[in-house]
Amino acid sequence: MALESPSVGSTRILYEPDGSRQKIKNPRGLTCQGAKVDDLSAPRRLDVSEDNTEQHPEWLVRELLKQNRRRHSVNLGDNLLVVRQQRRIISSTQSLKEFEMAGLKCIDVKKFGRIVKKCLPNTSNAQIQGLFKKIDYSGQGQISWAEFCTHMLQEYKEREEIERCHKRVAFILPATTNASGHGVPVVNIDFSHDGAIVTLREDGLNEGPANRKSKWASDFIVMTECNKLMIGTGDREIQLYELSTLDPHCQINALDTVPLTLNYSYLGPDSFCILYGDTEGCVAIILISSVGDTLRLWNKLPKVDNIPNITMDNAVLSPNVTFIRWKVHHDWVTQVKYVHSLQAVVSSSNEESSSVVIGCLLPLTDAEQQLIEIREECYEGKSKKIQLSWSPQARASCDQRIFRVYKGVRTFDVCQKHSLLVTGGMDKLIRLWNPHFPGKPTGILKGHCAPILFLCVSSEDSQIFSVSVDNTVKIWHLEDQCCLFTAEPRASRIHGEVSACRYSAAMKSLYVSADSMAALSLKLSPQLHSRLTVSHNEPVTCCGFSEEFRQVVSCTDGSVVKVWDFDSGRQVFEFGVSKDLAPITCVTFDPEGRRLITGGADGCLNIWNSNNGLCLKTLKRDGERHEVCDCIFLKVHRKSFVMSVGRSRRIDIYSDVLEDLHHVQRPLTSWQDDLTNGHKEAILCVAQCPPSLLATGSYDGEIIVWNVVSGRIQCRFDSRLSSEHQDPDTSVPSMVFVKNFQDFSSTPALLSSGSKGCLNLWSVLNGGKFVSSFRASKFQQKITKLAKADKAALLYAADIIGYIYVYSTDKFPSEQKSLKAENFWRAHTSTVTGLQIVDNDQVVLTSSADCTVRLWSARGKFIGTFGQQERWSVHIPSSWMHPSVPFEVLIDPLSLPDHKVLNVKTRRGEAINPDKDSG
Repeated sequence: MALESPSVGSTRILYEPDGSRQKIKNPRGLTCQGAKVDDLSAPRRLDVSEDNTEQHPEWLVRELLKQNRRRHSVNLGDNLLVVRQQRRIISSTQSLKEFEMAGLKCIDVKKFGRIVKKCLPNTSNAQIQGLFKKIDYSGQGQISWAEFCTHMLQEYKEREEIERCHKRVAFILPATTNASGHGVPVVNIDFSHDGAIVTLREDGLNEGPANRKSKWASDFIVMTECNKLMIGTGDREIQLYELSTLDPHCQINALDTVPLTLNYSYLGPDSFCILYGDTEGCVAIILISSVGDTLRLWNKLPKVDNIPNITMDNAVLSPNVTFIRWKVHHDWVTQVKYVHSLQAVVSSSNEESSSVVIGCLLPLTDAEQQLIEIREECYEGKSKKIQLSWSPQARASCDQRIFRVYKGVRTFDVCQKHSLLVTGGMDKLIRLWNPHFPGKPTGILKGHCAPILFLCVSSEDSQIFSVSVDNTVKIWHLEDQCCLFTAEPRASRIHGEVSACRYSAAMKSLYVSADSMAALSLKLSPQLHSRLTVSHNEPVTCCGFSEEFRQVVSCTDGSVVKVWDFDSGRQVFEFGVSKDLAPITCVTFDPEGRRLITGGADGCLNIWNSNNGLCLKTLKRDGERHEVCDCIFLKVHRKSFVMSVGRSRRIDIYSDVLEDLHHVQRPLTSWQDDLTNGHKEAILCVAQCPPSLLATGSYDGEIIVWNVVSGRIQCRFDSRLSSEHQDPDTSVPSMVFVKNFQDFSSTPALLSSGSKGCLNLWSVLNGGKFVSSFRASKFQQKITKLAKADKAALLYAADIIGYIYVYSTDKFPSEQKSLKAENFWRAHTSTVTGLQIVDNDQVVLTSSADCTVRLWSARGKFIGTFGQQERWSVHIPSSWMHPSVPFEVLIDPLSLPDHKVLNVKTRRGEAINPDKDSG
């Protein structure tokens, strides 16, 4: 015996046998009204809340499906109704396809609306137009039947893939192993109340009391409630030890057979049962009431081999003990367990006729009365000696349910949450059963290439852990009935013959005993503070807004793209998680706001249909590629282009031609000035001033203004020469063209971020010149993002510690060195990575590396964080978040008021005597 420290790490209706109905939780989301057979293998239905129906095209399919709801039982008089329903759904589908059958390759929104209303008369025009726009991502004004089918299938495919990815789980490989090893097989693994791992070798020579006689051990189990360790031995004994000290407490010997597998369960206050299966296929049950008194009495009995001993014949004479032995199987019992939710004993065997049997604990026939009479005679002390009958009894057929499995069952587990019996054995299959109906399994999981040795069900995570003879470990999803992860022995480094296995829900680890003890720990996503509301589980790198669909898009380091409803803050869609994509670094929309363009760390641009997650095209260079830092969509002479800049120090221009059906597109020929006289360092940002000006800023502080028509350099600036501060960070992470400044009312000016939180103003005409500079960040922190509100003539600047500053462009003279902000507030606790002004709604959209995307009023009132539970309405201030400061911003030290008492740079003497010159 040893104590080791753990390694790091809708309802459905079922029929009871008596004919009564019972409601149990449905893991697949199906509702069976009066169902006779529980079907877990039925196709899964997407769970979409009602508030999504206005925004998603799936309302169309859902409405069609409502006309043909699935029936689990059909009465004799329902045949005509079923035929009518089938005709209706066929007619609806034919109506949607009629324009193709009529020879029309494409239809416009009016014809599409008439067809949809023919199928679904109650559909609103807004729903129809919204769906049409999402299918017509290119803005051509027409769609085909193929495009309609592609859109619907792709959206549902992405949704299922996202659900699967959210359930994705994996082990940390290789496994953590105990270098010492056991040498002798371990019969079982269990855990104490404090989380320590308890193991026992077959020879019983693990650490324990020195005066204990070594015996062959068949099984053991930790009895947490009474702090005992119960061991079954090859000498037909059941031994009890103190768990904390491993001192022997008592033993029951002279059993008729060897207890191969042990289990126990508490049945009520101070009462429990001991169960064991033997070599004769019998399940023995020892019921003990008044457990404390009974065990104390046995502890005072004479010792045999230094342990208090009582024979089974004498133990059953106690009024607190009831014994019964059931003949259940025709082969050795491989596992036995008492299940509280079933109030029954579950046992398994390797023979087919009774592979798994679920039966009552005590007889429900006249045998129960016989046991009562025996107990009464013992209590009254009559002279008649009662002999214990070891002859096993057979349960009545109504007292048990038999499950027959090809080649029998080696291991099983019961999921009480989903009311499922999970079995595995020699045929390499995992079967899922409704424990109330032993006819056929509700699901079969295939994947193992060797017999299955152990099964563990984690009900809280809806997962099944299985281990096979070839040391392969698999994780299955209980509801979806699919394999989530496979750990091959070469990757897990589990070698030797597996003898024991146990899953710890507390440690989120699977412990496997072979040549040595191995711990397979689950990879856990980082858990953020419970009081914090986040939009993503990883840093947000950029965000964008589509005016066409009134949707916000946010992207992360993990290549996850989330689409949010701008007016309510709820998540609409998510994609990208299932693809082998590099971290997304920048994002923009096409002028129509229908296609999304993302740039990645792999040097590629991807064009997406953001409404269904379909990647329309990939833009990339030949040869070596470097990270894309920024991208824009521009038009020159009525032609559309996608432009990207990054660490390649070059400007890549791609022609946006919808007729080009090639999935991968290469850039156009580079500008000659870009090749010979362009940037020497990585280009971090790009800004456009229609119709012909373009500015790029680099890591070394250089700014180049280009003429996009000719491709020639118009002027260039060095922001290092304009800085009065010595700052090693000379990069230009953001720029914006501005108009309507004093002295710049007719010509554009360029505003760029400089050193020490300053903003630099440049004139771009007549060769260009430096105009002025002013400090924008109150805390002298780098300005990372700039944005302008054209209607309100406001300039917004965001810095590296999450502050947003608002300046009026009307009050900015060319010679003034300092300018007071109209307003400022702390929006995030980390770097602001996205800043966009939605002019029509007078709101500000921000994203940050603190994993949040937020919406603010033009003056800094907090509307909400995308992903929060509460919904908002942009134009109803009473629906905005209160208080008007996010919790994590409120408690952050940098959010403290600017007072010299709180300023860490202020000396103590100045804080105590503010009016005294400390000199």
